[in-house]
Amino acid sequence: MKKVLSILLVSLLLQPITAQVWVPDNGNGTYNNPVIHADYSDPDAIRVGNDFYLTASSFNHAPGLPILHSTDLINWQLVAHALPLQIPVAHFNKVQHGGGVWAPAIRYHNNEFLIYYPDPDFGIYVTKAKNIKGPWSSPKLVIGGKGLIDPCPFWDDDGNCYLAHAYAGSRAGIKSILVVRAMNKQGDTANANVVMVYDGHEADPTIEGPKLYKRNGYYYIFAPAGGVSTGWQVVLRSKNIYGPYERRVVMQQGNTAINGPHQGAWVNTVNGEDWFLHFQDKDAYGRVVHLQPMQWKNGWPVIGSDANGDGIGEPVLTYKKPFTAAVTTIQVPATTDEFNTTSLGLQWQWQANPQETFGYTTANGFLRMFAVLTDSNALLWSYPQLLTQKFPAPAFIATAKFSFHPKTVGEKFGLAVLGLDYAALAIEKKADGNYLQLISCTDAEKATLETVQDGEKMNSTDIYLRVKVSNNTQYSFEYSTDDKQYLPIGKTYTAKPGKWIGATLGLFCSRVQKINDAGYVNIDWFRITN
Repeated sequence: MKKVLSILLVSLLLQPITAQVWVPDNGNGTYNNPVIHADYSDPDAIRVGNDFYLTASSFNHAPGLPILHSTDLINWQLVAHALPLQIPVAHFNKVQHGGGVWAPAIRYHNNEFLIYYPDPDFGIYVTKAKNIKGPWSSPKLVIGGKGLIDPCPFWDDDGNCYLAHAYAGSRAGIKSILVVRAMNKQGDTANANVVMVYDGHEADPTIEGPKLYKRNGYYYIFAPAGGVSTGWQVVLRSKNIYGPYERRVVMQQGNTAINGPHQGAWVNTVNGEDWFLHFQDKDAYGRVVHLQPMQWKNGWPVIGSDANGDGIGEPVLTYKKPFTAAVTTIQVPATTDEFNTTSLGLQWQWQANPQETFGYTTANGFLRMFAVLTDSNALLWSYPQLLTQKFPAPAFIATAKFSFHPKTVGEKFGLAVLGLDYAALAIEKKADGNYLQLISCTDAEKATLETVQDGEKMNSTDIYLRVKVSNNTQYSFEYSTDDKQYLPIGKTYTAKPGKWIGATLGLFCSRVQKINDAGYVNIDWFRITN
């Protein structure tokens, strides 16, 4: 499909282009927040030697439990997923919006990586690996039950193990409390006896996401409160792991534009600097990741800038980079995929557990997606074969080059912006040829019918579909047959978040007729540019 020389040239040319979409490293010893302008919500992180590792919520998408690596907390690269398939597999073979992996915790204990994650409908699981890139063990249920969320393990100085977690009111019928329970020393079985260590109903409604640490004889619980987009960061401390705990607010929005600054991870550098990773809810852009300096004053952490000295920090937008003993290079999580290798880029996730026949990488420079049999009334919102990735920046352009090879009327391929409201530009086979098609839906969660508008007939073999996203989450579609002249089609739409996630970009291929050999699309490349 592409000459080898062309492949190399395109790859080299694209490296600076993709890096320019969002780069937090200013190259002069300072950085800008957010350090990851993508939906890695509920981040948790650890340092092992000179390396930092971060994981985040992935909800219903597969593979899940993304793992990012950095040597300076600023430049991050997506290196693995710990969860190839969501379990129970049969349940997650169907799209379960808002279900699946909620806020996880990553730890390193006894020369082993561990990730604890909650599924609010089934319980709390743990998966382990000797190498951060895997293989990761099959998830083991630590404790079952509905509404158990946001687990964090802790091994005390005597080797005893504990688990802190919260409750989701939607499943458990209670919320705004934090609990601690004992586990076995291996940390894979939790005790049924549970102790409530904090009730946040009065001062800290919707307190959740506890992270449990120990410093100078005190147990500390870092926990967000006040809601995803409107909250603040609380820290509790006690000389006894079961309490009673003192409380203090250590970070809030204050006079900044960084709303809901909370839920994350305390990490330190090899020379003892303290830092805090947290998210900011940016609606359709998702929960993006910020890095704040952290200091200890009188036994309490202060996160961000405390200009008035009241002990409550506010988020910083620009700051000096953390100390690092390792060589660092400017890098960002991958977005563009040339499909020139036999592995799908780690930035891609299916909307549900993938079936083998959804798509195949090749050694020929393209990704082949087969048309999946789909009910004619089904919404894109419910397509398990939707291949997605996150919005990577406030403004960007996403373009896909492909060749469409349908076999039956009704087969289609498209580029979508998914959320509670969504739209897509597709090409569909009709009796007399292939036609462009605009698909849109408002309030997909309520199963509102899609609006479909047919466009012009397309006779070209190679076609380019493009979506342009602006700083205010407005987006519009374009198409081309030569990658030079792009023609606008349809109106301007407003991106909306999904169920607990930001808007996503998606590729899909579908059919409505049952046959024994489906048509397909060859996707030559998918590029994110300015």
